Amino acid sequence: MDPWITPSILAADFSRLGDEVRTVLAAGADAIHFDVMDNHYVPNLSVGPLVLASLRKAGITACVDVHLMVKPVDRLVEDFLNAGADYVSVHPETTEHLHRTLSMIRARGAKAGLVFNPGTPMEILEEVIDCVDLILIMSVNPGFGGQKFIESSLSKLARAREIIDHTGLPIRLQIDGGIKIDNIAAAASAGADTFVAGTAIFASDDYAKTISAMREKIKQTGD
Repeated sequence: MDPWITPSILAADFSRLGDEVRTVLAAGADAIHFDVMDNHYVPNLSVGPLVLASLRKAGITACVDVHLMVKPVDRLVEDFLNAGADYVSVHPETTEHLHRTLSMIRARGAKAGLVFNPGTPMEILEEVIDCVDLILIMSVNPGFGGQKFIESSLSKLARAREIIDHTGLPIRLQIDGGIKIDNIAAAASAGADTFVAGTAIFASDDYAKTISAMREKIKQTGD
């Protein structure tokens, strides 16, 4: 799959969010990543479905990838689907019936993602992989932006890549947490094809230059 860079709006300037999203898309982003936190499953509170709905109403048509860090999750899955999400990713710990939740996302015409925290074992993946369009490996503990990349996440990425390749299914493999120019190549080498970056992009002086530099690092891993 072609590599995607998906900036997380968690690091954007919320006083002018619409402009930030348009600017980062014009700078070369492939999709927009929503980090949704509930101050319950994770120790922070972020955006709800009304934010996505307002961006859609304002004419933002780009792919939106929603990462739900909320428990229980099913109600907000519905709300974000209604708001216009293209991908919705959930943690296995946040639903009593994971297969049903993933199937519900797909039944509504969106793509379903499954998220693994640094301490979450991957055994569950093979049980539901036929319901998954995206696997997200967290390279930080969820709940805050700007954290340091956890190196052991690379081995988890490599394991996920093996499982995906064995199935032959068109599943994206995403990495989220501490991704920046200096380490994106390591993530790509371990098998990631979709890269969430928040602070590294939105805190930079030039979004296009940062995204271009990330793409160059990814490209070098395939040379």
